[in-house]
Amino acid sequence: MKILVATEKPFAKKAVDGIREIFDEAGYEVVLLEKYSDKQQLLDAVADAEGLIVRSDKVTAEVLDAAKKLKIVVRAGAGYDNVDLEAATAHGVVVMNTPGQNANAVAELTIAMMIFMARNGFTPGTGMEVRGKRLGIVAYGAIGRIVADVADGLGMYVHVYSRPNPNKIRLYAKHLRRDDTLEQMFTESNFVSLHMPSTPETKGMIGYDLIKLMPQGGVLINTARKELIDEQGLIRAFEERPDLKYVTDIAPVAIEEMKEKFGNRVFATSKKMGAETAEANMNAGLAAARQIVGYLRDGNNEFQVNN
Repeated sequence: MKILVATEKPFAKKAVDGIREIFDEAGYEVVLLEKYSDKQQLLDAVADAEGLIVRSDKVTAEVLDAAKKLKIVVRAGAGYDNVDLEAATAHGVVVMNTPGQNANAVAELTIAMMIFMARNGFTPGTGMEVRGKRLGIVAYGAIGRIVADVADGLGMYVHVYSRPNPNKIRLYAKHLRRDDTLEQMFTESNFVSLHMPSTPETKGMIGYDLIKLMPQGGVLINTARKELIDEQGLIRAFEERPDLKYVTDIAPVAIEEMKEKFGNRVFATSKKMGAETAEANMNAGLAAARQIVGYLRDGNNEFQVNN
């Protein structure tokens, strides 16, 4: 049984060692393809693999066509929009993610970004404190729950909006409430943080009509996916509202235009940093390896995301 770990952005050595140990115990062969620069390298390497672990690497229909023996792909992380689910299903390939393994790392970055913008990007000038302010969290999954807990500890009032099973949200934090609509959340929240996946339903859902509702000095935080933002709508809102700010872990397509127009009101990391901690790297990699073994050996498909 051959398992390919294909990572343009490699796992840390400690994580790789742990992945090898899991597969060695299961009697599987592990092949690493790290820092590859040509798609053909991936196509060649996956040809005889039965399992595949990726991070942000693209698993397209072309890759799946080349992978004649492939049974399972695990995306080491929560998001899985880099995998063509329809093509995987057509090829009989199970796709999984590793939900929750990067959650604390992303949540901590969210809080850091919020404070960074509240303090004017650490540039001279009067900022604001977050205590007593309102934080809206869009999507109350593993990341959203940690963000809510930390924000509650900072003395913030936390609003939660989550479309799937909204009545099942368990409100642990002391100052936590569920909002029925995004309009309600954006109207009342000094900060709004996005944590939903990119799907046909969520792409471009955060735009002018919502952003313009934010209170004076409102800050939008995005550590999820850039596709969630209607960029032209954001630009229009920012042109009309010189008090608004946007901080993101995924550089917008129009980032240069935004920087030119809005200066330090907009900040984007140079590359996606949410899961870039030693702990998240280890957790996601080991979880991916265990899920492949669990599926190939026992048929466990608990975290399957395709039909």
